[in-house]
Amino acid sequence: MSHEIQQMAYVGETPWHALGSRLPVKQSIDVWAQKAGMDWTICETPVRFQPGKFAESSLLAFEDQKVLYRSDNHKALSVVSRRYKTVQPLAVLNFYKDLTQASGYELETAGVLKEGRKFWALAKTGKQTVLKGGDRVDGYILLATSCDGTLATTATHTTVRVVCANTLAVAINNARGAVKVPHNTVFEPSLVKSQLGIAVSQWDQFMSSMKELSQRKVNDSEAETFLRKLLDLPQVSVSANERVAQGRSLKKIQDLFNGHGRGAELSSAKGTAWGLLNSVTEFVDHERRAKSSDYRMDSAWFGLGAQIKDRALSQAMELIV
Repeated sequence: MSHEIQQMAYVGETPWHALGSRLPVKQSIDVWAQKAGMDWTICETPVRFQPGKFAESSLLAFEDQKVLYRSDNHKALSVVSRRYKTVQPLAVLNFYKDLTQASGYELETAGVLKEGRKFWALAKTGKQTVLKGGDRVDGYILLATSCDGTLATTATHTTVRVVCANTLAVAINNARGAVKVPHNTVFEPSLVKSQLGIAVSQWDQFMSSMKELSQRKVNDSEAETFLRKLLDLPQVSVSANERVAQGRSLKKIQDLFNGHGRGAELSSAKGTAWGLLNSVTEFVDHERRAKSSDYRMDSAWFGLGAQIKDRALSQAMELIV
């Protein structure tokens, strides 16, 4: 089976997707680059073509587009516009350099997807909240980008629920706590950090909402209505096969909510909107059907899975308005 993840590294506990190689804590950026498979650069050259009857020496350049390729193995990554601004793998790691040295952040995972077309790094911020029953939620920043046009350079505030390692993008005032830099714009790390900087008061505001969710009781009828609305997302196919799959998804999420999910029996989650939200995030992160664990991870962070979690958060917030 093919895999999305080419290489990755992590510190501490094995990540929820159970992939990668473990590193000792407090490693240098150079060590992270080597172990996470990010110690290469993206090179570029104009697209060239050979008119039908011309000799090989008569290759012509098409200046409007360029080929991006890896410096280490010369594998082609994509064909993009000449205006496309690349972000190097090492730049993603260096984004955290001052944060880890001066602000107490800790790099936790980093790696390469799709043979280098997408790469990311995730760092713990040190922010933490404990809901009733000892239900701990930690704060992270995820920085990811692509070199094939599938993902803008994106920095996102993310939470991880420790008991089950469910991930959820932070939203402040109904807006996702993220900064996106399109590839027709130069990536300026200092500017992104300034735009991304969620103050302690805003983190507290978000987690206060999560506490409200943990106090909002939800009965089985409400839970089913919530999930049916969620699984009728416009971007999901409504073919017969997809309807069967959606039925399986509904049953699985209901089972997670009704005591089978990790942490489902904690007082913060049992029969609450917080528990319902986490039944969705656990389904997306751990249970949703995918070709492999790394395909599921890619979806949960960057694709349809992330969209489902965002929608679930928005719906959950409507329960406490």
